Amino acid sequence: MNITFLPADKYMVINKTTLSELDRKNLVNLYEPIIGSIAVSLYLTLWRDLERFNIVSMEYTHHHLMTILKTSLEDIKKARITLEGVGLIRTYFEKGEPNNYVYELYSPLNAKEFFANPIFSVVLYNNIGSYEYDLLKKEYQVMKFDLKNFEEITSKFDEVYTSSSEFLPFEAIGRTTLPLNMQDQVDFDLLISSLPKGLVNEKAFNKKVRELINQLALIYDIDTLKMVEILRMTLNEKGFIDKDSLRLETRKYYQYNHQGKLPTLIYRTQPSYLKNPSGDTSRRGKIIEVFENTSPYDFLVSKYKGSNPTNRDLRVLEELLIDVGLTPAVTNVLIDYVLKKNNNKLNQSFIETIAGQWKRLGIKTASEAMEVAEKEHKKYTKKLNNDKEKTNPIMPVWFNETISKEQMSKEEEEDLKSILEKYY
Repeated sequence: MNITFLPADKYMVINKTTLSELDRKNLVNLYEPIIGSIAVSLYLTLWRDLERFNIVSMEYTHHHLMTILKTSLEDIKKARITLEGVGLIRTYFEKGEPNNYVYELYSPLNAKEFFANPIFSVVLYNNIGSYEYDLLKKEYQVMKFDLKNFEEITSKFDEVYTSSSEFLPFEAIGRTTLPLNMQDQVDFDLLISSLPKGLVNEKAFNKKVRELINQLALIYDIDTLKMVEILRMTLNEKGFIDKDSLRLETRKYYQYNHQGKLPTLIYRTQPSYLKNPSGDTSRRGKIIEVFENTSPYDFLVSKYKGSNPTNRDLRVLEELLIDVGLTPAVTNVLIDYVLKKNNNKLNQSFIETIAGQWKRLGIKTASEAMEVAEKEHKKYTKKLNNDKEKTNPIMPVWFNETISKEQMSKEEEEDLKSILEKYY
């Protein structure tokens, strides 16, 4: 819908669930690396709006949210859409003067549900890397105790309560989560008709199974006919789909066709919460925006003048993103820097040295990577000058001393143009 969104538009929050301090922890630990800090702050602000009244908030304007969050209405709208996408809120609209909105608040998934979800778990892994992902999983692991020598003496319900009058005379709100709302990723009519009729139970494709198939198809980039092949291997003797087997076979199928790797990160762009604040229209700001909104694969393709990169160079990208755990924008800065310093060659040992240093320094944003690259270059240049060696290395156009010039050389202008022409 094409809806005008104004600060004067009013909203109310309706509580559809029970929220706890553990939910706050899960929002920050599990959701924030995916949806970003503004979306989390918006959710917590709507939650706070509820606290005085528990079920339904009082009426507020969206200017209230702008004041609390210290951000623009457009950013609030984007954050709201993000929350809708991950199933944390549901939005209703009524046209008027001003317009009216109702935001229904739902619980985040608990840790067990989150890590079992094929989309959330893989996207979180891709955004924070294997090291932090493993730390998070350990943080949420439940310790197991050996109780085989103990006898359970827990009282039963009918031993404690003898009359229904002991219960409160109202219905309490239960914990409620929303399923991910997405379009079908496969053609279910074609999928069902392609499976042998005698082997498939007519009730096999229930809502939960369809949701799982859509999630797996999205995260592993599986089309309808490929999914048919996988499903053939996951049907049990009663004609139903074994969901655990479906997860396993889908992952194995992907790994078989991708040299044993899980869904690659080289096609993903910088997470929104690690991007530069919008509005920087300087040359440097535009270049940062390119680094942030271009996947490492597409960035490398641009260096190949549109041709496909070699398998060796693609492996370099995967190592930077998976093994080292650099973010996509930082990887782009590193690739651009190394290519300039090494006559368009991706020298692996040189890359590994810089990548290791940047990881130890905790570099996560494009601007941080650019700054540390400039500092290292200045140290290197100073050392050469002290050694009385003459050098005139070609450096990336985004170096401060180059990009701040009022007059740029023709080569520098062409380099800047090649970086920006795809977006500006």
